[in-house]
Amino acid sequence: MHVPDGYVSPQTCVVALAATVPFWVVATRKVSDVVKTKDVPLLAMFAALSFLVMMFNIPLPGGTSAHAVGAVVVAIVLGPWAAVVALSVALLLQALVFGDGGVLAFGVNTLILAVVMPFVGLAAYRLVAGRSALTSRRRTVAAGVGGYVGINAAGLATAVFLGVQPMLFHTADGTPLYSPYTLAQTLPAMAVPHLTLAGAAEAVLTAGVLAYLVRAAPGRLAATHPDPVVAVGPSAGSGPPVRPRRVRPATVAGGFVVALVGLCPLGLLAPGETFGEAAPEDLDLAGLGLRAVPEGMERFAGFWSHTLIADYGFGEGQNPVLGYWVSALLGVAVVGVVVYLLGRVVEAVVARRGPGQPEPPRGRTTDGPAEVVDGTIDLAAGDVQVAVTDAV
Repeated sequence: MHVPDGYVSPQTCVVALAATVPFWVVATRKVSDVVKTKDVPLLAMFAALSFLVMMFNIPLPGGTSAHAVGAVVVAIVLGPWAAVVALSVALLLQALVFGDGGVLAFGVNTLILAVVMPFVGLAAYRLVAGRSALTSRRRTVAAGVGGYVGINAAGLATAVFLGVQPMLFHTADGTPLYSPYTLAQTLPAMAVPHLTLAGAAEAVLTAGVLAYLVRAAPGRLAATHPDPVVAVGPSAGSGPPVRPRRVRPATVAGGFVVALVGLCPLGLLAPGETFGEAAPEDLDLAGLGLRAVPEGMERFAGFWSHTLIADYGFGEGQNPVLGYWVSALLGVAVVGVVVYLLGRVVEAVVARRGPGQPEPPRGRTTDGPAEVVDGTIDLAAGDVQVAVTDAV
């Protein structure tokens, strides 16, 4: 779903960028809600995770491939505005450093993957989850549904962006100037992989991460899950609370990222290009009924020629596995650091402005110390046992 330069007109790029800018502006303000929960490192980790999962291409029938994105799980755990920031940074790095997605088409790609996907996926999650408890299976199922719906919404948006180009931008004789694919071609080409393998991968990723956080660190979900009824504190006469030992979520997350970096060359097993991402010289001109590469595509395809590791590999194609590893390490480091620093800058700005007026607590607790945050309980507060009711 990374639209390259040359596939969409400059006019389309400008319109998409203009539509995305307000989301960036609001996100830089709203992300302060994430900063207040001291989850900036988690946001950086999610941004790096999203970059990594997009390197795992899934082979599809017909010689193409697709991949998961990870946008919806960021929206569920940290909120949709955090997802806008995380995905935008990851997409910018992919375009500038690795040539994955266009620089001119950056607004198109961010609108699709950093706006449409997390907001639509989060809406589906909330619709299915309702007011169910955090520990209920319904939440896990809802997360899977949200991931599945979100990535398919992004696929549909990509199909529309590519498919309308021949209708809007063509020569006098009808020859397309940019994307040569019509809606009759783009809609099924994007629907089949995302309704099947890519959608399943996104669903598993989203549901799995949420299920783990609910068990290991439910307090991190307090700010984005104000609805479930939460009971905190030991039962009467149970004696001093004892916190069970467990591996810290940060350690698990770090280990998961390291494992993904080690396994990322598996993405090289997928043959061929993702639909709509082929270089102009690789187009099947005869099959598309064209005599030459579309004029606009040929003009703008090489707009950005300063990639550091083009297509996640070395220039001459040697040592592809090593190139993929280097790309993964570089991408994780840069994306994580940039998002972390951005979060700290926002935190500093918020601290300089001073604290706002706190809202009155709306949550309800049982015995034991706890902190009410955004109408729910900060489960990380206090050395107490935590129990989450399973009421729907």
